[in-house]
Amino acid sequence: MDIIAAYGPQFLGLACIAGFFMAWGIGANDVANAMGTSVGSRALTIRQAIVIAIIFEFLGAYLAGGEVTATIRKGIIDPELLADSPELLVYGMMSALFAAGTWLMIASVRGWPVSTTHSIVGAIVGFAAVGISVDSVSWGQVGTIAMSWVVSPLLAGVMSFALFVSVQKLIFDTDDPFAQAKRLIPAYIWIVGFMVSMVTLLKGLKHLGLDLAFGFGSQFGNALVLSALIGLVIAVIGAISLRGIQYEADEDNRFASVERVFGVLMVFTACSMAFAHGSNDVANAVGPLAAVANIVQSGGQVSAVAAMPAWILLTGALGIVVGLSTYGWKVIATVGQKITELTPSRGFAATLAAASTVVLASGTGLPISTTHTLVGAVLGVGLARGIAAIDLRVIGSIFASWLITLPAGAILAVIFFYTLRGIFG
Repeated sequence: MDIIAAYGPQFLGLACIAGFFMAWGIGANDVANAMGTSVGSRALTIRQAIVIAIIFEFLGAYLAGGEVTATIRKGIIDPELLADSPELLVYGMMSALFAAGTWLMIASVRGWPVSTTHSIVGAIVGFAAVGISVDSVSWGQVGTIAMSWVVSPLLAGVMSFALFVSVQKLIFDTDDPFAQAKRLIPAYIWIVGFMVSMVTLLKGLKHLGLDLAFGFGSQFGNALVLSALIGLVIAVIGAISLRGIQYEADEDNRFASVERVFGVLMVFTACSMAFAHGSNDVANAVGPLAAVANIVQSGGQVSAVAAMPAWILLTGALGIVVGLSTYGWKVIATVGQKITELTPSRGFAATLAAASTVVLASGTGLPISTTHTLVGAVLGVGLARGIAAIDLRVIGSIFASWLITLPAGAILAVIFFYTLRGIFG
C-alpha cells in the first residue's frame, strides 16, 4: 500500500504509456483482420483501407469499447490473490502491456499477423508465474485459449473453401456469369448483412450495455432475429443498386463486371468488421491500463473488474489509429497479398467466412483468435484453387510466429516485471 501511495502518479503515467504502446501494436498488427482481404483483392487501395479503418476502428474502440472491464484478461489468474500486494498487480499489468506491445512491434516489423489476445495472455502468464507462483495460473484456461490455434483457422478455412466453391459453381461456371451474379448476389448480400450484424451486435454494440430483450429469449437469439431483419433490408437495397450496374466487356478478364459487384460488398464488410474489431480488441490494451488506474485511484484496492473512463478508451482508440497509420500496411500486405492471390469474390468469401466463425464462436463459446480466423479463411480460399495457389513459405513463417507468441510474451513480461520491481521496490 505504501508503494502505491508513494508512486501513484508515476504508475499512472507509465501505465498510460504502456497502454498506448500496446494499442499501437494492435493497430499495427491486428487491423489486418478487417482490412487485409479488401486491399489484397484490390477492392480498396492501402490508403483507402487505412482511412476507413481509422474511422471505424476508432468509433468501435471509443463508442463501444465498454464501461467496465475485467482486470485480468481471460481469467488467467484470480485478482484476489494479489489483494494484499496491489503493487505486484501494478507491476504485472504494466509489464504485460510493455511485453505484449514489444512482441507486436517485432511481429509487425516482420509482417507477421499474430494474435494480440495471445500476446497479452502470454505476458500475464509470465508475470504471474514469477510474481506470484506457477500454481496461480489457470493452466486449463490457457490450454483452452491455445486450442484456438487449431479451431480458428480450421473452421474458417472450411467455411471459406465452401463459400468460394459455391460462388464458383453457381456464378462463374455458368453460361452467363454476369446475369447469374445479378440474380444470386442479393442472397449473398443478405448473408453478409446478417453475419456482420451478428458480429457487431455480439462483439461490438454489447459493450454499450444495450439490452436486446424484445421477446426472443437469449441475447444471442435476439441478435439472430435483428440481424436477419437487417440483412433483409441490406439485401433489398443491394438488389436495387445492382440494377444500375451494366455489363462491360473486358477482353483480359471476362469476369471483371462480376468482380466489380463483389468489390462493393468488400467495402461494406471492411467498414463493419473494423467497427466490431475496434470495439472488441481495444480491451487487450485498455483492460490492464484500467486495472492500474483503478488500483492507484482507490489507494491500493484490488477488484475483479475496473471502471473504464472515457480517457482510457480514448488512449486505446488513439493508439490503434497511430499504429495503423504508421505500420499497419506491412501486415495488411501479408494477409491480403502474400498468402494467395485474392480477387473481390475470393476476398468476400474469406471475410464472410471469418465473420461467420466469429459469430459461431460468440454463440457457442468456442475459443478463437480473430487473426488466426482471417488467415485460415484466406488459406481456405487459396486451397479451393489448389495447393499451388498458396505460398507455403509465407504460411510456414506465420504458423511459426503463432507458436512463438505465447512464450515470447511470457519471457518479455518476466524481464519487464523484474525491471519495474527493481526500480520501484
